[in-house]
Amino acid sequence: MAKDYYQVLGVSKDASREEIKKAYKHLAKRHHPDVNKDAGAAEKFKEINEAAAILGDEEKRRQYDSLGHDAFTRGQKGGGGFNADFSGFSADMDFDDIFESFFGGSFFGGGGRRRGAHRGADLRYDMSLSLEEAAFGVKKRFTVRKKSSCAACNGSGGAKTETCRTCHGAGAVQQTQRTPFGYFQTTRPCPACRGEGKMILEPCRECDGEGTVLEKKELEVEIPAGVDDGSRLRVAGAGESSKGGKPGDLYVFLSVEPHRLFRRQGDDVLLEAPVTYTQAVFGDEVEVPTLDGAARLKIPPGTQSGTIFRLRGKGVARLHSHGRGDELVTVQVETPTKLTKRQEELLKELAGTFGDKDKKGLFGKIKERLK
Repeated sequence: MAKDYYQVLGVSKDASREEIKKAYKHLAKRHHPDVNKDAGAAEKFKEINEAAAILGDEEKRRQYDSLGHDAFTRGQKGGGGFNADFSGFSADMDFDDIFESFFGGSFFGGGGRRRGAHRGADLRYDMSLSLEEAAFGVKKRFTVRKKSSCAACNGSGGAKTETCRTCHGAGAVQQTQRTPFGYFQTTRPCPACRGEGKMILEPCRECDGEGTVLEKKELEVEIPAGVDDGSRLRVAGAGESSKGGKPGDLYVFLSVEPHRLFRRQGDDVLLEAPVTYTQAVFGDEVEVPTLDGAARLKIPPGTQSGTIFRLRGKGVARLHSHGRGDELVTVQVETPTKLTKRQEELLKELAGTFGDKDKKGLFGKIKERLK
């Protein structure tokens, strides 16, 4: 029984190209053998592609509407014998790319339509920041070397042009190949005009007809507050130019340099602050550094080494949000290493006043804490 390609795709006979394209993409993803493990999925996927290849081409669709399925039976006059195997396509492919690869401008777009100009290349720039710059944001100026639109010819490559004689202005050429599955038609950029559809008769002297020149360009980028090591910024349109096409983008990759005092932990910053034995015993108010400058920190009497104090709002700004993280100050009690004779006498005298508690030794103290 002859296949009804409209029924295969689930569209009406007066469906537009966009409706056919939409139906194809939905069904192809649903029945791709990598996704659908049901028996017959591969055959169904093949049938869907076959239907789209006929109905997506205006000329083939006219033949199909006039002569029916027999117009495309292998070996019959006027038939393309289209029975190509699409099973090698990955399930995560963009099916628009499949159309472009196999059918070019004639598929879902009408035969002979010129391809669009190539987009310029994207660029990468690696930038280092201090912790303060990452925390509060900063504007940075830098220089990149890139292809820019030629000012002499306005990016055209030259004033005098003529239609390409190879592709007749289409910007693409088609090739038909015979395969074990039938005839396969592919479209690729015209090698003579490089897909532009026209030839330059008098190339610009500044760019030799390329439409772009290599030059140094000074740029400025605003780094938002709160970025972290490994963050990436996209500057749209700041990449390389191309003749007749849109410029690419610039991607700024950020790295944050180590700080001599602070370590970053998310939106918080960590600091180790040394205090003397007497400050820990009797308490004190000490000055500690923060990203904003010096701040006062109160050390209560009897503070143990390793105690963490929190300075709220003294950390890094929260990226694309409000507020800031905190600064976490870890107190490290310094044990004196060099004592005068008088200091030794006083400490020994002090140790004697603790009585049995100090005489228990380390093992005894650990047992006491476990009770």
